[in-house]
Amino acid sequence: MPRLLAAWRAAARAGASHPGSPPDRRGQPHRRGDHRGRAERQGAGGRPPQDDLLPDELRSVAAAVERLSRGLTRDRELAGARYLDDTRLLGAYLLFWWPVSYLQARGILSELPRRPRAVLDLGSGPGPVGFAALDAGAAEVVLADRSAKALDAAKALAVAASEPVATRAWNPTQGHALAELAAGRRFDVITLGHVLNELHKEAAPAEADRRRAALLEEALALLAPGGSLVVIEPALRDTSRALLRVRDLLVARGHAVRAPCLFRGPCPALLRESDWCHAERPVEPPEVVARIARAAGLRREAVKMSYLVVAAPGEAWAAPPPGRVFRIVSEPLPSKGRLRYMGCGPEGRMGLALQEKHVSDGNRRFEGLLRGDVVALEGADPRGDGLALAEGSTVRVLAAAGRPVP
Repeated sequence: MPRLLAAWRAAARAGASHPGSPPDRRGQPHRRGDHRGRAERQGAGGRPPQDDLLPDELRSVAAAVERLSRGLTRDRELAGARYLDDTRLLGAYLLFWWPVSYLQARGILSELPRRPRAVLDLGSGPGPVGFAALDAGAAEVVLADRSAKALDAAKALAVAASEPVATRAWNPTQGHALAELAAGRRFDVITLGHVLNELHKEAAPAEADRRRAALLEEALALLAPGGSLVVIEPALRDTSRALLRVRDLLVARGHAVRAPCLFRGPCPALLRESDWCHAERPVEPPEVVARIARAAGLRREAVKMSYLVVAAPGEAWAAPPPGRVFRIVSEPLPSKGRLRYMGCGPEGRMGLALQEKHVSDGNRRFEGLLRGDVVALEGADPRGDGLALAEGSTVRVLAAAGRPVP
């Protein structure tokens, strides 16, 4: 967080009328005569704190975060726009979404079968996914984005952290082949963090799905043997279902999914319009992020995302663990006298339920499952639209959320 704060303040110092400079209470940049604002900005020794925001800074960032949140998750008017070229919105991203995107990527990369070495991050912005790859063991990361301001921020962060990061200009709307960007190289991991849903919004859904799948196949062709393509998308219903449709196109063309899917056919979550699939990880955000969330009227007790990890071309699906195996794909669904989850595994998507009167030492683990856990059930019987556990049933967690499936 101190490096992110430093990067944000560096942009703010570009000029008193710069779009990234902290505004005063009326939302306007501070002027030279604004002694109260100047005093409020200064900390001990006349400098702002390295690990926190001053009150006027907090107001500025919270307002920009609220604007960006509305534009990306509610009315969606900013999705696909060049919002990272706006210094205030880039600052909001650095201080709020950068840590969130980092945590999302860090959790997903921990599910890969091997550490990445060379990584290409497409649509990188200021680099949260790329830095997560570095912390996951990558020796080299190439960040590619169309926003020069975002790449400049990423370079500043890399210099401050002494990290091996290279940057490339990449505009997915201009139709340049990814092979030109790679210059003959192959990568262990290629990532697209919150990129796919912002592409081809003007096209009909089926055409948008086709174009997005084509981009992913182009990226897959740049993977080294054993490599992985990692796609992270918002946990919204529409963006999640769009990713599942693209997943089905890739599966139909012979590509294998590493995570989160255990089911090899068309995604069963698409059978009903009300269903979608996303991951959730409880987190304790940095205090600065928590303060911004409160000031912007947002919640940040968990990290949510939809994601897909696809194996390099020619690689087969990994064999699932033996037995009746499911990934938990819902929050706990308690009702009178019983606890229920939705699970998805080689058998498909179905409800899994345990009545309170049937809780035993063997199945008690069912009561504490988290979305994303992979479990093996024994002694569960078909009941209604799913499986019911009995007193003699057993529940084993094979892989906690965010860990590789054995």
